[in-house]
Amino acid sequence: MKNFIQHHPWKVIEETFHPLWNRVSESLFSLGNGNMGHRGNFEEGYSGETLQGHYVAGVYYPDKTRVGWWKIGYPEYFAKVLNAPAWIGIGIELDEEPVDLARMKVERFWRELDMRTGTLTRTFAATTAGGKAVEVTACRFCSMARKELGLIRYRLTSKNFNGRITLTLDADADVKNQDANYDEKFWREVSRKVTDQYIIITAATLKTDFHVSTGTAYRIFLNGKPVSLQPEIAEREKYAAHRISIAVQAGDTIEIVKYGVIASSFNHSKQNVELHCHRLLDELRGIPFEQLHNEHIQRWEEIWRDCDITIEGDAAAQQGIRFAIFHLMQTYTGEDERLNIGPKGFTGEKYGGSTYWDTEAYCLPFYMSTAGQHVARNLLLYRYRHLPKAIENARKLGFENGAALYPMVTMNGEECHNEWEITFEEIHRNGAIAYAIYDYVRYTGDEEYLTDYGLEVLLALSRFWSQRVNWSDAKGGYVMLGVTGPNEYENNVNNNWYTNYIARWTLTYTLEVLAWARKHAGDKTRALTEKAGLRADEEKCWQDIIEKLYLPEDPTRGIFLQQDGFLDKELRTVDSLKPAERPLNQHWSWDRILRSCFIKQADVLQGLYFFEDHFDREVIRKNFDFYEPMTVHESSLSPCVHAILACSLGYLHKAYEMFLRTARLDLDDYNNDTEDGLHVTSMAGTWMSLVKGFGGMRVKDGRLYLNPIVPGPWQSYSFRILFRNRVLRITAKQGTEATVKLESGNPIEIQLGDKILNVQ
Repeated sequence: MKNFIQHHPWKVIEETFHPLWNRVSESLFSLGNGNMGHRGNFEEGYSGETLQGHYVAGVYYPDKTRVGWWKIGYPEYFAKVLNAPAWIGIGIELDEEPVDLARMKVERFWRELDMRTGTLTRTFAATTAGGKAVEVTACRFCSMARKELGLIRYRLTSKNFNGRITLTLDADADVKNQDANYDEKFWREVSRKVTDQYIIITAATLKTDFHVSTGTAYRIFLNGKPVSLQPEIAEREKYAAHRISIAVQAGDTIEIVKYGVIASSFNHSKQNVELHCHRLLDELRGIPFEQLHNEHIQRWEEIWRDCDITIEGDAAAQQGIRFAIFHLMQTYTGEDERLNIGPKGFTGEKYGGSTYWDTEAYCLPFYMSTAGQHVARNLLLYRYRHLPKAIENARKLGFENGAALYPMVTMNGEECHNEWEITFEEIHRNGAIAYAIYDYVRYTGDEEYLTDYGLEVLLALSRFWSQRVNWSDAKGGYVMLGVTGPNEYENNVNNNWYTNYIARWTLTYTLEVLAWARKHAGDKTRALTEKAGLRADEEKCWQDIIEKLYLPEDPTRGIFLQQDGFLDKELRTVDSLKPAERPLNQHWSWDRILRSCFIKQADVLQGLYFFEDHFDREVIRKNFDFYEPMTVHESSLSPCVHAILACSLGYLHKAYEMFLRTARLDLDDYNNDTEDGLHVTSMAGTWMSLVKGFGGMRVKDGRLYLNPIVPGPWQSYSFRILFRNRVLRITAKQGTEATVKLESGNPIEIQLGDKILNVQ
């Protein structure tokens, strides 16, 4: 755990240069706008430890799967969002010495991400080995107002020398992924257009043939006055640069305003992508930096108006929740149902930028409550559009009759994950997709979604579960063998309680929706079931499984078991581990982890969070008290579930501890892995920890329920939610009753604690 980021309610501040942690900082200072993004790399280049990263939404490459032993059913490839062509480069030479903080004496350094405005600023003073001193201030943003634009204002002051400063302003498509399975490059050059005014490089991905045009133009000022210099042009395949030499005296300041435009064939035809990039450059390079920046800031003001959460009395918590909201909103805007939310967003390569079950289990509630029904609907439609591929995925594994297994990892609906214990066995993801349909309809009241889309998905999921179980004479019931639950520190187990429970619930919910649809949309439902070939004996089979599916438990302790045989493990608590052993996955062999009782993330507790209304408080308490002390929280998705359950149990100290862990997971690098990119999808869990945890937000029988509690370190908190065409502001303060204010929409009846209120 690191502690080098200054606590501030609106900013992420690094006030000293930390070369050993530079990759962590690059992740923390990442920028994006839903269409493109990049890590917080230096403009002037850096020869020290760095992970250069630029990303374009929707553009991916199917990297050939690399495994030791091939198994039937493995996907042919692992899809990944590519490290895309870079546009931010501003190389600097002082006479012939480069400005490179890895080789200079750094006297002063300050890096700041202003989350209120979505602006990254960096200042430093440094001296070369030859004694040349400079000061630099760089300001950068990815425009939320113009989604294909990024902009840099870079000011360089010569402090003590007279000479020439040479600038290299480039566009670079000769890039590679750090995680390339076979160390290959994934881009080919399509065209390169270079004039003395601009550079446009169009590159295409191998195999998938996405075309991306990266264009740059710039303006240069010397001591505040524009200068016009004829650049020297440097070119090679997939690369072009303007080299400009400027004579300076000590005290002179050079300012570069660099425009970056990214246009891709995901949004434009391949024939027009370069032309579109050219037109944008012509349009934008005449607009002052301040005007474009103000447009961007205004858009962020609108976003924060809708989704900000305020916390009084705790700067660390305030910074953490805003950091989470900021990255969620700059990763996914909900404008395009073809897109989804990768676990790392635009901040790193790990997990390939693909879609996981994180979206349905964690992200959907955030977007439903902050961005609105249409955005949440698009997240569900993403899965509906991929249903044929999910059926194909299941067929490859031997399932029949339209059974669907959604992929663990995907870009286009195909499975592209290649670890057998995950690909074949972590099938609980199907349950999360069913639960998301239920959660969406419960929250929005959009019952039409069920007959238009949701029921078709539920039927396919239920067919999968009915074929995945088998009858056990020994147990006198149906069992599910060879699975991996959310807790990936236990693989290939039998009768994982969470997986079995959510499978049974999916079957139950499907039959309930089917009955409702037949009553309320008979003709449409009849056409759907006839198309699907649904038979009465299938429904009877599902009911039989519901009644007879085995769920492991220990009646003596009054707990549900993670899986068969869990009590055969040596039961230890996390406090028995040495600090040097953490995180376990970086210090223990996988064999040792699998044999231990330690839990990466909640399994049983994940189910109790989803289905808390199915269990009484004492059952939840016993399971929490048993499993929480064995949980190492080495999955980013774990602390939020514990925080929510701890709030419901009145364990405020534990809830606060878990909230800080999820809110500051990356800011403090709890699991020593922030250098690979931020945990963007778990940031939605941070939001849930506050709104569903401390705020107690639930929906029961169509009514909004709130039960706010304020943890000891806080004076107050306030959040805003969208609920069924209303905007509500909830404020909770220490020692006083919480208030709910209707900011827009018709009056609504809600429950606040044990009181029914008519909010108007």
